[in-house]
Amino acid sequence: MSHSELQTGESIAVEPVTVQTEQGRYIDPIALTAHLPALHYHDEALYMEQVSIEAIAKQYGTPCYVYSKQAILDVYQAYTDSFASLNHQICYAVKANSNLAVLGVLVQAGAGFDIVSRGELMRVLAAGGAASRVVFSGVGKTYSDIEYALTQGIGCFNVESISELALINEVAKTFDKPAPISLRVNPNVDAKTHPYISTGLKDNKFGITHEDALAVYQQAAELSHIDIVGIDCHIGSQLTEVEPFVAALDKVIELIHSLRDKGIELRHIDLGGGLGVRYIDETPVSIDTFAAALLPKLSELGLTVFFEPGRSIVANAGILLTQVDVLKPTEHKNFAIVDAAMNDLIRPALYQAEMAVIPSVLPNNGIDTDGTKAWDIVGAICETGDFLAKDRLLALATGDILTITGAGAYGFTMSSNYNSRPRASEVMVAGDRHQLIRKRETMEDLYADEILWQD
Repeated sequence: MSHSELQTGESIAVEPVTVQTEQGRYIDPIALTAHLPALHYHDEALYMEQVSIEAIAKQYGTPCYVYSKQAILDVYQAYTDSFASLNHQICYAVKANSNLAVLGVLVQAGAGFDIVSRGELMRVLAAGGAASRVVFSGVGKTYSDIEYALTQGIGCFNVESISELALINEVAKTFDKPAPISLRVNPNVDAKTHPYISTGLKDNKFGITHEDALAVYQQAAELSHIDIVGIDCHIGSQLTEVEPFVAALDKVIELIHSLRDKGIELRHIDLGGGLGVRYIDETPVSIDTFAAALLPKLSELGLTVFFEPGRSIVANAGILLTQVDVLKPTEHKNFAIVDAAMNDLIRPALYQAEMAVIPSVLPNNGIDTDGTKAWDIVGAICETGDFLAKDRLLALATGDILTITGAGAYGFTMSSNYNSRPRASEVMVAGDRHQLIRKRETMEDLYADEILWQD
């Protein structure tokens, strides 16, 4: 998908790419890749940009995460172009994919960053980013987190509680350095997304309630080493409609006017991230439509506007490659056991996420092809919850390389060593070039930091 296509029309094209049969679900790989940046079939072989997927798997092994540099840049540019009429800063949400090469590409493009830990800030700095272009979110900031961020020159702390506000002031007083802050306001708006990634309801742990925010801002204004610079709101992730964003913005605007009446002037408004993507047949709003719904209201405020997109920038710029190791057909279920597992990609197990699984080579794959069966794509971990996809119609053979799309966000970054499994390698593609950007862990790496008990 080109940069221009990302901004055309009221929503991203939503022609269905799946056929549901009594046997299982068939995902048309050609129709799917028509909606994905950088991926395409050429002579029946799958390519990312100009590099063969089979060639990547052969050189780097599997499991392996692969990212398109151009796809990352295209979506970032779509955001910044769509809000070009305003002073704005696109702060990429590092938690979505924190690889240094990914961060470095965005640094070079001019991005700011949204972080939720000291470790993420250190990654941004290691990738060449400036702390002054970073907003620090997260509900559990410690004294040492705040100290490090403050001394590095953090752009803004997104404050999530009254106790955090007091702690930031204490740290700032110790260093006699004013701390720039915004309050993260919880507007109690339903994001209509998975409950685990909904963050803007009163039942969620995030932010300060809309009803309390004015009083907390007034408390902040009385603190000696607090510099109030903005207001922040983030209601969830994988939102496919623009209405929740508009509802949240209306509540934040109401609060901004109340603050002005109290003599508290802000410099920026931060609307967080959360714009959804199309994994298979979802119908997300386009970036252009998202911007068009918000721009009139934002323009009237006269404030710099921050956004914190993560998933929407990197999800469909990335894939996970995995090899079929064992085929286990049974009377009730057919299992394709692959070398990736829930420790490599936990989204299907954790969020019941539906992710596409397509072949790296097209022959013998089709809904009516001989040998096509419904397979559960599963890993070798000792958990029934260890699955990557269920009831997918594919014609498979041992040794086949499968591609799981939409894996650029919350893939490697949520991976683990469960069952003492080394984490996957990561590769970036740019045109006809490809480069290893994270080495595969070795077996020895798994226990290199552990120490035997000494009697």
